[in-house]
Amino acid sequence: MITQEHTIEPVLTPEQIQERVAALASQLDQELKGAEPILLGVLNGAFVFLSDLARKMSLPVQVDFCRLASYGTSTESCGQITLSKDCELDLRGRVVLVVEDIVDTGLTVNWLLRHLRARGPKKLKLCSFIDKPERRETQVDLDYVGFTVPRGFLVGYGLDYNQQYRNLPGVGELKFCS
Repeated sequence: MITQEHTIEPVLTPEQIQERVAALASQLDQELKGAEPILLGVLNGAFVFLSDLARKMSLPVQVDFCRLASYGTSTESCGQITLSKDCELDLRGRVVLVVEDIVDTGLTVNWLLRHLRARGPKKLKLCSFIDKPERRETQVDLDYVGFTVPRGFLVGYGLDYNQQYRNLPGVGELKFCS
């Protein structure tokens, strides 16, 4: 539970989000035509985005999840990456679309992509709901991006602070009061 006083300032409305997710789904339908991709969601944050994206796609897809952590209960990544749930589908020879909620430092997603490449996918693509490139510590090649947001600790639409606020329909910046 959050005990410190805070506000949440709106960044993305539910309407902006749904419009962009529909556009991404249409783009994926075109670019992955003929494939039955695996949408691999990174838990917990990507579950809302992945759900909306999958429902808007017309291609047949399979869905799986993995879980990584690098934040704990802080607003700053600790840099220590933990894999607590690996994907269960066989990735060999498949088109795999990794669906992330946010890419900021790039450390976690680069670790995950290396891990997945070792499993022999035909293609490995990365789709992130939010890209925060100014926090990048390592190069990340994003194939699909929902929104680029320059700064702020974001919550809502799957993004959390200490496991709270994932259920907000829009995205806002969490600001702690002094």
